[in-house]
Amino acid sequence: MTAAATPGEDLWRELARQVLARLLRAYGSARFDRCEDAVQEALLQAHRQWPVRVPDDPLGWLTVTARRRYADQARSDARRRDREARTALLDPPVEAEAVRTDDSLLVLLLCCHPALPRSGQVALTLRAVAGLTTAQIATVHQVPEATIAQRITRAKRRVSQLGLPLPPPVPTPERITAVLDVLYVMFTEAHHTTTGAPPRDADLAAEAVHLTRLLLDSVPDSTEVTGLLALMLLTEARHPARVGPDGLLRPLDEQDRALWDQDLVKEGVALVERATPGARPGPYLLQACIAALHAEAPDTATTDWAEILALYRLLELVTGHANPTITLNRVVAQAMVSGHEVALAHLDALEADHPHLPRLSAVRAHLLEQAGRTGEAADAYRRAVATTVNLAERQHLRHRLRRLTATGDGG
Repeated sequence: MTAAATPGEDLWRELARQVLARLLRAYGSARFDRCEDAVQEALLQAHRQWPVRVPDDPLGWLTVTARRRYADQARSDARRRDREARTALLDPPVEAEAVRTDDSLLVLLLCCHPALPRSGQVALTLRAVAGLTTAQIATVHQVPEATIAQRITRAKRRVSQLGLPLPPPVPTPERITAVLDVLYVMFTEAHHTTTGAPPRDADLAAEAVHLTRLLLDSVPDSTEVTGLLALMLLTEARHPARVGPDGLLRPLDEQDRALWDQDLVKEGVALVERATPGARPGPYLLQACIAALHAEAPDTATTDWAEILALYRLLELVTGHANPTITLNRVVAQAMVSGHEVALAHLDALEADHPHLPRLSAVRAHLLEQAGRTGEAADAYRRAVATTVNLAERQHLRHRLRRLTATGDGG
């Protein structure tokens, strides 16, 4: 044991996922629930012991501890199994441990098995792969914590009941779609954290990028996987300019683009240029194309808003007009092309169908302010502050409200 510092959140996530994969290789997916419980107990023990002394081999320590916890659980159920089954359970073949594939991708693909409902896939992955707490996942989806706990329990039970085989190294198209959706949710949560303290979870964002790179390595010809990675990189590139010297969030039109990470911009744009020729437009590639147009523009005024508006309209079509957040973003582009009054009319129609859509009041406030309707804008900012969960975004909205009402026009 060494007196090293306790691992950071990103390392905890990585260790938990790797240990879970080792147990799944040894005992099979039919024991997913028990394996995950054993990993969590090992992590709790590590949290108690490692602040004093961290082992030289953290992964090995956690694996051994989790195996012991698993064996303890198995022995407690010994009366329900005959001797042969119990022996096989407690003494996995050595060959299983020697199999070497990427464990991160294995656990991710298993959690996204098509036999699970999409809600269960997302909840289980965010829990077992991303390491989010049940409370965090509940806030992401704006549902009660008990509901998420039930989804996770049902998903783990389903995996165990089916005894699903470990995923192949090259995922099927159906599995890829589920994995992409989960990775996107993970990345979105990283950039719009439910607490806003900090406003961006750098570890979770890096984890989402890492997993997407692994997925692209396994399916290099997938334009949608390429699109999602490009979208993530182009979004990450803007992070250095997202928070100003005063600690407040900076919207895209107020960011100092000289601060953007140009290496990430170049990589993201190159991925878009590689994937788009002859590609069938999918939602992630289309979003990456929009992000690339923003990244290549010197400023907001010279951005090709007409092209961005066209891409958003195509994105709405491809997704069957089922995602109101896409429509909300399209309204913002509509304002840049057709004017704020036209955009506000579109926003009215969107609000009629989705009155509780996140960020709707914030967008309305911005459009009203740009249209010179300061009194209405102030009211909209107040509604946005009241309904925004993210603390950093709420602080930004309060700042805009104070700036607007300082003139005395906002009431």
